[in-house]
Amino acid sequence: MKVRFLGTNGWFDTKAGNTVCTLLETKHAHIVLDAGNGIHKLDKYITDSRPIYLFISHFHLDHIAGLHVLSKFNFSQGINIIGQAGTKAALADIFKAPYSVPFSQLPYEVRILEVGAGIHSVPFPFTALPLLHIHPTFGYRLELDNRKLAYCCDTGPCRNLAELGRDADMLITECALRAGEKLPGWPHLNPQDAAKAALAADAKRLVLTHLDPVKYPDAASRLGAQTAAREIFRNTQVAQDDGVIEI
Repeated sequence: MKVRFLGTNGWFDTKAGNTVCTLLETKHAHIVLDAGNGIHKLDKYITDSRPIYLFISHFHLDHIAGLHVLSKFNFSQGINIIGQAGTKAALADIFKAPYSVPFSQLPYEVRILEVGAGIHSVPFPFTALPLLHIHPTFGYRLELDNRKLAYCCDTGPCRNLAELGRDADMLITECALRAGEKLPGWPHLNPQDAAKAALAADAKRLVLTHLDPVKYPDAASRLGAQTAAREIFRNTQVAQDDGVIEI
């Protein structure tokens, strides 16, 4: 499985990266995690008819704004969007005239599947669990190609981080805060929080993404987050736009 980071910023785009979007290239499917502006690169890498599954964590704009460019693509297999209850209504409110092209007018089919907390199959198994954020947010655990990958973005420290990341080959978490920083009332992770979650989960690898563009404006500052996390969980890597990790 190739894990390709198309966007690694939270909040807004900068020279360091687009807003958050990750592509998993697997044997039988293309899996997209969140739809920030990095999603505009999708047709550079999806060039076959394997099914596409797009998992939406929540409805903050840095996680869905990239859906505005779906009209750029021509995926004959269509796209399956998976998210929490209310996903159909939330996306329909935004992606309609006069703001954007409605999904019904795209040159391919967009199918939306709303799921609750628990274990599901599409047909590969995945688990969705709520995370700790200002608005309802899901984290996901995917199991395919004999690999387990967890994706947790946005969230503060919570029990479900370890549950989703349990024994995962890769745990991908946000890292919106600086080392040691807390943001009362708007939960996010700092590098140490993410590392402690990976340690509690007994994950094999931790990757930090969704970096705040003000706090982490360049590669050097991002490496600082990586260094801080490695003091607790050695096998930590900070994501960079267009970077690829194989698991």
